[in-house]
Amino acid sequence: MVSLTALWLPIVVSAVGVFMASSIVHMVLKYHNSDYRKLPDEDAVATAMRGAAPGYYSMPHCLDMKEMGSPEMLKKYKDGPIAFVTVSPNGAPKMGITLGTWFVYCLWISVFVAYLAGRHLDAGADYMAVFRMASTVGFLGYGASEPIAAIWKAQPWSMTLKHVVDGLIYALVTGGIFGWLWPAAL
Repeated sequence: MVSLTALWLPIVVSAVGVFMASSIVHMVLKYHNSDYRKLPDEDAVATAMRGAAPGYYSMPHCLDMKEMGSPEMLKKYKDGPIAFVTVSPNGAPKMGITLGTWFVYCLWISVFVAYLAGRHLDAGADYMAVFRMASTVGFLGYGASEPIAAIWKAQPWSMTLKHVVDGLIYALVTGGIFGWLWPAAL
């Protein structure tokens, strides 16, 4: 067993590594650029939504299964469109806050990786044993839950699979760094 305090270096370095890997994915490889499409008549849609407060919306909207089965609601579903919309606060995106929050999330995942690996592996454990454990736990944090958005929120599967691949990349980076910086036997 290895304590969390003994794993502070792989926690921080793996979070930095994942942050850098995600920067490469989004700023160099740019394969997510095709994930979003422009709405037809975007200006008219923006005008219609201008009064919506920041939040997550569904259209058509119903509160329960009974209402969902009503003839009026079934007609709305048949006629479409069916949409899930996230409305953000007005203003330019605050990339500093978003990137800072992403880094905190990377630290959060790395703490869980360290906790589980530290409970199941001893100091001086073989690189591959650490790599397997850390990569598996990392993937659970970064990629395994991505299909939820495709299943429940109609996110395109192509987009979902890209996020799963991202999660795998981040998990491999995490596993590699934990394996490299795992404490030696005392």
